[in-house]
Formats: sequence, C-alpha cells, structure tokens
Amino acid sequence: MKQGDDELESLVRKRIRALRVAQGWSLEELARRANVSQSTLSRIENGQRRLALDQLVTLARALDTTLDQLVETASDDIVTSPVIDAAHGQLRWSMKAEPGTTVVRQRLTEPPPDNPARMRAHPGREWLVVLSGTAILMLGHGRYRLETNQAAEFPTMLPHAVGAEHGTCEVLGIFDREARRSHQRGESA
Repeated sequence: MKQGDDELESLVRKRIRALRVAQGWSLEELARRANVSQSTLSRIENGQRRLALDQLVTLARALDTTLDQLVETASDDIVTSPVIDAAHGQLRWSMKAEPGTTVVRQRLTEPPPDNPARMRAHPGREWLVVLSGTAILMLGHGRYRLETNQAAEFPTMLPHAVGAEHGTCEVLGIFDREARRSHQRGESA
C-alpha cells in the first residue's frame, strides 16, 4: 500500500471516530447502528483491521453521512489571502458557496484544544476569514496559523477546531447547510 493510501485510511478512521464521538455514541451504539460487532468497530477505529468498502458504506449510513464525505481528501489550498480590489476599496476572498449558507461573526479568546479527541468532525464545509488578531485552525494533522485578512476553507469531515493565538481574534465563519446544522446540534447538547 502506498503512503497516500495509508494517510487516507488513517484520516477515514479518525473521521469515523470523530463523527461517533460528536454524536455522543459509544462504540457499542455505533456498532449496533451499523450492524457490526463492537470489537470489529474498535479494530477499524484503531487501525488493527483493514477498511472494507462494504463496511465503509454501512458506517457512513449509520453516521448519517455519505461515503464521498467520509473519504474526501483535503485540498492543499486550505489558507487563502484576499485579492485587493483597489478600484472599489475592497478585499475579496474566493469561496465555493452554496445556497443555504450561514454567516457567523465570532470573538475567540481561547486557543484551540490541544487534545485531538476534542476536535469535531461532521458533514459539510466551512469557510472563515480572520477579521482581527490571529487564529489557529487545527485540521486533521495540520495546524494552520491565520492572520488578519487570511481565509480558510475546508471540509468539516476532517476533525477540526479553531481558536485564538495569544489573546483575542475575531473571525467571520460561513457554514454550508450541513455544517450549520451540525454546529446547532453541538450548541444545544
């Protein structure tokens, strides 16, 4: 197996676990919903069992996501800088927006969690721009530093967390319909 395949498999395993934890489900609960044994699910999550396509389809359904979202790879273009439109006095960021997006302005004062188990994963896409200060985006295995006027766009199936670096920062977050629904569930829990 190639290194890229190993990385994708590791990412899929982390997504399965992160989605299970985000739902508040034990191994036993997801195993029941996916009709697999608890030990099989445990071995899948910790890398002791090869991932099989039929199991991935079943797990995706049980986790209320799609196989495509479960195996989506990250783009290298996570962080973008604005395009300066001097004629109109504007900064512009390109993004792949869809109907049903929600915009949220947030003031962050805490750093992102350093414990990967506290990072969230859920269906959808998020886009954020730093309005002031410096934000830290933890995304999968990556740590991205975003300064004022930098933006990031990423699939939320990657375990992620955002926080401030050294003090306070303000970000403008844009969530597609699926990501916003997941965040609303998380806020009410």
